[in-house]
Amino acid sequence: MTANAPPRSRLLLAVLVLLTGVTLGLGFANKDRCTGPGFDAAGRSVPDYDLRIDRDVCYSDIQHLWLGRDIDQHVFPYVDGDITPEGQLVGGSVEYPVLTGLLIWMGAVGASTDAQFLLGSALLMAPFGLATGWLLGRLSRWRALLWAIGPPLVLYAFHNWDLPAVACAVAAVFVVHGWRTGRPLRQRATVAAVLLGLGFAFKLYPGAFVVPLALHVLTRGGAGPADGSDERRSGRLDWQGALRVSLAAILTVLLVNLPFVLGGYDGWRASVTFQQLRKVDITTNSIWFWGFRPESDPDNLAFQDLVSWLSPTLVLVSFALAIAVGWWRWRRDGVYPWIGVSAAMLCGFLLLHKVHSPQYTLWLLPFFVLLRVPWTVVGAYLLADLAIGIGIFRWFYALKIGAGYDIFSGLSAQAVAIGVWGRAGLLVVLFVLFLRVSETVPRVREEPPVRSEPVRPA
Repeated sequence: MTANAPPRSRLLLAVLVLLTGVTLGLGFANKDRCTGPGFDAAGRSVPDYDLRIDRDVCYSDIQHLWLGRDIDQHVFPYVDGDITPEGQLVGGSVEYPVLTGLLIWMGAVGASTDAQFLLGSALLMAPFGLATGWLLGRLSRWRALLWAIGPPLVLYAFHNWDLPAVACAVAAVFVVHGWRTGRPLRQRATVAAVLLGLGFAFKLYPGAFVVPLALHVLTRGGAGPADGSDERRSGRLDWQGALRVSLAAILTVLLVNLPFVLGGYDGWRASVTFQQLRKVDITTNSIWFWGFRPESDPDNLAFQDLVSWLSPTLVLVSFALAIAVGWWRWRRDGVYPWIGVSAAMLCGFLLLHKVHSPQYTLWLLPFFVLLRVPWTVVGAYLLADLAIGIGIFRWFYALKIGAGYDIFSGLSAQAVAIGVWGRAGLLVVLFVLFLRVSETVPRVREEPPVRSEPVRPA
C-alpha cells in the first residue's frame, strides 16, 4: 500500500486483509479439529486418528506427513534422502520441490507432535495467504473478496503447502500490472519471472506461466496500434526482453535447486522420481481414475504406463493450444493476454494431469479474481469443488468402516463423482472463457521505443 493511496483504497485493502485473516483462522480451526486430544510416543494424535480425519472432514497432508518422511526426526530435507525400489521416500526426501521441502522442515522446528507441526506450518504460510489477499485487492479491488472469504480458503489453506506458490503467481501479476513505477515492461517482467521461478521451486505450476509472460514482453505488452501489418508487428517485437524474462526464470530455478543437487543429488532426484512413479488410483481424484475405473487398478501396469505418457502429452498439447490462441488474440487485438493464457494452461493441467488433489482449487481461485469470469460459472465450480472436497473424505470413511455396499455406490461416492465430472466439464468451459474474457487488472499501455532521427546538416 502506498503512502499516497486514497483513503477508500486503504480501507478496502485493510478490510480484505482482515477478512482473509479471519478466513485463514477458520481454515486452521477446521484442520486443527483432527489434532489431539492426546498423542502417542511418535507424536501422532490419538485416539482414532485414522478414522477422524475422514469422518470429520478435517484431514490435512501437513498433519498426516508428520510421520513417514522423517519430518518428526527433524531431518534436513533431501541431503541424505533417497527412494526405495518400492517407491518409498526415505532419509528426509519429500515429494515436493525444494522450497516446499525447506518450508516443511522449518514448520517442524521445535515440534514434537503433529498438532505442533500443523500450527508451525500454518504460522509460516499465513503471511503468504494475507499477502495474496492484499495483492488481489490492489489489482482487482472488491472482486478479491472471492479470495478473502471464499470456501476454498477454509477447506484448503492448510491442507498442503500451496499458499506460497499461489502468492508467487499473484505477485508476478502485480509486478507487471500493479507496480507503480516508471520501469519499462521488460524490467517489471524480469522481476515477475524471478517470482514465477520461486513459485516453481514451491509447487512447479507457476513456472508454466513464464512462457505467456515472455510472449507478453515479446509483443511489448500491446504497444502501438493493432493495424494488421506484419511488418509493423515484427518491427516492435522485443526479442531481447523475452529472452531476458526466460533466462531470469531459468536462472532462479537453477540457483534455488543447485545447493540441494550438490548437497544430495539422490535425495533431490527422489522427489521427482516419486511423482513419476505415482499411479492412478482411488486417491488421485482425476478423470483417469473415474473414467477408467476397471482399468485403473494400480497393478494394471499396461494402463498405468499408458497414462504415464499420455497424461503429460495431453497437458503439453493443451498448453500449446492456449499459447496459440493467445497469439491469435494478439494478432487480432494487439495485446497478448498472458494472464488468460496462463489461466487456460492451468485448466489444461488440472483437467488432464493424472492427479488432481482437492487443494489445487487454490491455484485457480486468483484467476477468478483477475479475469472477468461470469459469477454463475465461478459459483458452479465452487459447488463442484465442495462436492468433492467434502465427499472424498466421507467416502474414504465409508470404505474404512466397511459399509455394506459397492465402493462406487452411496451418497458420498456419488458426491465425489459429481464433483469430479462437474469440475472436469467446467474446466473445459473455463479453458475457453479464460482465453476470451477481459482482465480486471489495470491495463498498462506500453509505448514502443522512440527512435530518434539523425540530424541532417543544414
